[in-house]
Amino acid sequence: MKNIQEITSAANPLIRLTSAVVHTHRRATKEGLFTVEGLRLAETAASSDWKIRHVLVTERALSGERTRALVDTLIARGTNAACVTEAIFSTIAETEHPQGIVLLMERKRGVLLDALCVRGQADAPLCIALDRVQDPGNVGTILRTADAVGASAVILLRGSADVYSGKVIRATMGSLFHIPFAEGVSAEELIRFAGSEGMDLLAAACDANAKPHFSEDLCRPAIIVFGNEANGVSEEILTAAEPVYIPMRGRAESLNVATAATAVLYEALRQRFCTQT
Repeated sequence: MKNIQEITSAANPLIRLTSAVVHTHRRATKEGLFTVEGLRLAETAASSDWKIRHVLVTERALSGERTRALVDTLIARGTNAACVTEAIFSTIAETEHPQGIVLLMERKRGVLLDALCVRGQADAPLCIALDRVQDPGNVGTILRTADAVGASAVILLRGSADVYSGKVIRATMGSLFHIPFAEGVSAEELIRFAGSEGMDLLAAACDANAKPHFSEDLCRPAIIVFGNEANGVSEEILTAAEPVYIPMRGRAESLNVATAATAVLYEALRQRFCTQT
C-alpha cells in the first residue's frame, strides 16, 4: 500500500511508544501524547486543529471506505501512516471491540487557566469548573454537555480525572476537540481567575443558604463549580462562591455529578436563548 508503512513486529519503536502511551500515564504525560481510538473519534480529531503524529490501522479496517478515505486524507496532510497486524493492534487498543484505527496525537501544551479567552464573547461567558471530579465517564460527559450548550470553557481542578485518558475521550464523543479547557488548576487560581474576569462564582452544594438553580440568573458571566463525587466542592471554593442546589422531589439522595451539571447547563441555555422573543 502506497505511502503506508507495514509493521509486523511488536518491537517496532512506534508500536512500543504507542503501547507505552496507552498503558502508562507517566510516559504519556512525559511524551505529551495521547491516543484516539475508533473511526468516528478519529474523523472528529482529523477535522480539528489538533496535531496528529501517526495513524495506525489494520488491513481489515483499511478495506472500509470511510477508514480508507480518512487515512488518505491524513497522508495527504503529511501524517505518517502505518498498517499493523491484528495481533499488534490488540496491544494498543483499549476498547473491547476495536475498529482497527488509532491516532497518536499531541496533547495541547500549556493549556493553562490564563490562556482561556472568555472576554469579548458575544454572549456572557459561562464556564464549568470540576473540583476533583475523578470518574472519567463523568468528566467526559460534562465536557460533551458543555460543548452541546455552547459553554465558554471547562476548567479542571487538580485531582480531576486526566482529560487525555481513553475513557474520558470516548465519553466526550469528540467534544474534547471543540471546547476550550484548562487543567491542573488550584482552587486559589480559580477564585482569582473569576475575579479578574468579572465572573460570578457559583458552586453546586447542599447548603442551608443555597438557592435553587432555577432562581439564579444564569445569563450573567459565571463559573459554576461541581465537586468530587463523594465529598462535593471544597470548603475553600464554597467560602468564595454562591451555593446553588438542584431541587428534587423523589427519594433519591443525590444526583450523579454529570447529571447535575447537565441540569444546570440546560437551565442556563434556557435562560439565555429559549426565553428570548
